[in-house]
Amino acid sequence: MKKDKYKTDVVFRVDTKLDFRGTIFALFPHECCDCNGNVTTFQHVGQHSANYNYCISISRPATKKECADLKKEMEGRGYNFNIVKRQNYKKWLQSYNEVKERSGIKKVS
Repeated sequence: MKKDKYKTDVVFRVDTKLDFRGTIFALFPHECCDCNGNVTTFQHVGQHSANYNYCISISRPATKKECADLKKEMEGRGYNFNIVKRQNYKKWLQSYNEVKERSGIKKVS
């Protein structure tokens, strides 16, 4: 698949809680996907949405080796990454306000 020209900010994490312990997942910290402020996530079983802060609280950063398979799968789907360590609030807020605007809801400042 052709690589996307848009660079997507991504944080790779490893789940540390119970049933999903050891699961590698990607958070798109600046890709707000609903009016609740959730961000898009990706793992081998598909794309989802989740609360960024909750995901950070139940996980740890993934090493390059741990996230290599997931990164390769995602690149095969056309993703072009900018790997970041944390969410930039201003970028997230801009994305959140875009979702709110599309939904006809007043922006947050």
